[in-house]
Amino acid sequence: MKTTFLAALGFAGLFSLRVLAATPIDPALQPKVDAKLKDIQAWAASPAIVEAVKAQNAQLPLDYAAMTQEKWKATTILDPFVRSFAKNASAEFLKNKKSNALSEAFLSDANRLKIAFPSKTSNWSHKGKGKHDVPMTGKTWQGAIELDESTGLRQLEIAVPVLETGKPIGSLVVGLRINKL
Repeated sequence: MKTTFLAALGFAGLFSLRVLAATPIDPALQPKVDAKLKDIQAWAASPAIVEAVKAQNAQLPLDYAAMTQEKWKATTILDPFVRSFAKNASAEFLKNKKSNALSEAFLSDANRLKIAFPSKTSNWSHKGKGKHDVPMTGKTWQGAIELDESTGLRQLEIAVPVLETGKPIGSLVVGLRINKL
């Protein structure tokens, strides 16, 4: 009997974490998210962002071909390859936009590979994920509230296309801290 109860409790706890991990946004917060979205769209249109995406789309660095999701997870934040994403002009641009409301930001090319971020992301590529695929259609994307793996914060991710002459060439994803909106 005890084992069954504990097993049920474990299942319920896992279910509760799963519900917490991806919940819809409170409609009262949506106007604040929409205001941040306008800012993020302006960031995506900045020359520092557009030029970085254009450059990487034109010529992918050679060391990118060897990177996989498994290698990315095993690579530390001190690795020179990881640090290079936080030390370029577009990463500096994103760092200058940092506020209490932002938990993360990352820029990806048309192939869903990283270009810049202020701090290491959980994933190397977002292939097949709405946060990149939807902006590549020219639309914005908004996820559910989640507990972010890389930051450990409750956040809502929004993503916008990076456009060149009205056509999507990459994506900019920003995590918004729910408790700071």
